[in-house]
Amino acid sequence: MKRRHSLIRSHGGSQGGQALVEFAIAITVFLVVIMGIVDFGRAIYQYNGVSQAAREIARTTSAHPGTDFTTTSGQSPETLAVIQTQKGLVPDLGSPVFSCVDIAGNPVSTGCVPGDFVRVAIMAPYKPVVPRLLGLSGIWNLSSTSTVELQ
Repeated sequence: MKRRHSLIRSHGGSQGGQALVEFAIAITVFLVVIMGIVDFGRAIYQYNGVSQAAREIARTTSAHPGTDFTTTSGQSPETLAVIQTQKGLVPDLGSPVFSCVDIAGNPVSTGCVPGDFVRVAIMAPYKPVVPRLLGLSGIWNLSSTSTVELQ
């Protein structure tokens, strides 16, 4: 009778160990999925920041193209101030590339005049925090372009 009691006791202890192993496997998978969701959310948030930066810089450049309409290089004090503000908001934001285009999106070679459009392209790199766990590797280049009519 004593022997039977010890078998029941040892059998109950192994179920506790099995539950611990199952929990360890489940929590690992759960945490990897949660970290991936958070990382992807951060990427979307930064892409939104890059898009907003392109819009703000294009809008400011269209209203303040500088002293000379022949080039829209984004060198007005207002545009430079917006670029610095956006670089403070978006991590590793690159320098914008300005171009003058017509309504069809073709480059204008005769110089920018009111009625043409200023196009601003900008890029910022994004490195995922959990690259190896989710198979995400390298750096993602988040880029955006915005076009606004020159005023």
